[in-house]
Amino acid sequence: MDQPWTPRPKPEQADRLERRIEFEDYASNRAFLDRLNDFCEQQGRFPDLSFGSTYVNITVRPVDDDTPIAAADHDFAAGIDDLLA
Repeated sequence: MDQPWTPRPKPEQADRLERRIEFEDYASNRAFLDRLNDFCEQQGRFPDLSFGSTYVNITVRPVDDDTPIAAADHDFAAGIDDLLA
């Protein structure tokens, strides 16, 4: 089950966006991770990832650690969403 991007403000940590994406099989997951790698290389920006054989958890943090989530962060997340189309 795919989840939308969820803002995660925490008092002790910087704000961030999180999303979990699930896939039917490893091949689909791997293809997405390859596209994500290419996208991140082009953008020069790299989210935190954790993944298993059929899912990926993505965390997008603000470009500047001590700032709130901004339009550029949402745009980056939307670019990741576009990789699923």
